[in-house]
Amino acid sequence: MNTAVNTVDPGEISKFEAMAAEWWDPNGKFKPLHMLNPCRLDYITQQIAGEFGRDLSQPKPFTGLRLLDIGCGGGLLCEPMARLGATVVGADAAERNIPVAQLHAEQQGLEIDYRHVTAEAMVNQGEQFDIVLNMEVVEHVADPLAYLTACQRLLRPGGLQICSTINRNPKSFAMAIVGAEYVMRWLPKGTHEWSKFITPHELFELLKKSGMNPVDRKGFVFNPITWKWSISDRDLSVNYVTASVKPA
Repeated sequence: MNTAVNTVDPGEISKFEAMAAEWWDPNGKFKPLHMLNPCRLDYITQQIAGEFGRDLSQPKPFTGLRLLDIGCGGGLLCEPMARLGATVVGADAAERNIPVAQLHAEQQGLEIDYRHVTAEAMVNQGEQFDIVLNMEVVEHVADPLAYLTACQRLLRPGGLQICSTINRNPKSFAMAIVGAEYVMRWLPKGTHEWSKFITPHELFELLKKSGMNPVDRKGFVFNPITWKWSISDRDLSVNYVTASVKPA
């Protein structure tokens, strides 16, 4: 089945292409992601282990699982997933991110299949995965439902999608835009558009309409005193993450 819709937003892609070389600088423009990454990885690994019956105490617990990180950037999630044994494909619509990710993986001695490609193009290529990581991408696409539908089609029956984004409310505007872009200057001004943020209820409905069965959601909460992120069962007011399963 040909997927004609292209959900890529050229303006959003140009923002990230301009920052591509800084992906692996923990104090650069992607400092927020480096700070958030341990929290993201904790959630991701627990969900994968639970869904596929894997023992995280084993050396390579995700061996035999094929995983796609869509919107992979410089590979901040691809590399740990590869170390855990997964067969990893990292895809990004921003072309300049790919050589940065490839070079860093080579330096780490990791085999990761990085591609400059969209989710829709991969659907048309017949690609199938056990897991799709869809982290901090949906708020940057032109058509969230069409994009999530493409992600659903990339999953095998029984496959798992982890999708994170930013809530839309006054607090998220204050923290994700005013705080991160203007006060802390962690991100270039204009990186995010508040109107594109998606509430947890809206995301669950979009996931359902795309053909997925949402099974979990948690908040990622930043503590300005300890300067650390943590996972919350209740506070989804700014950053949050969801898990959904494709019906078998």
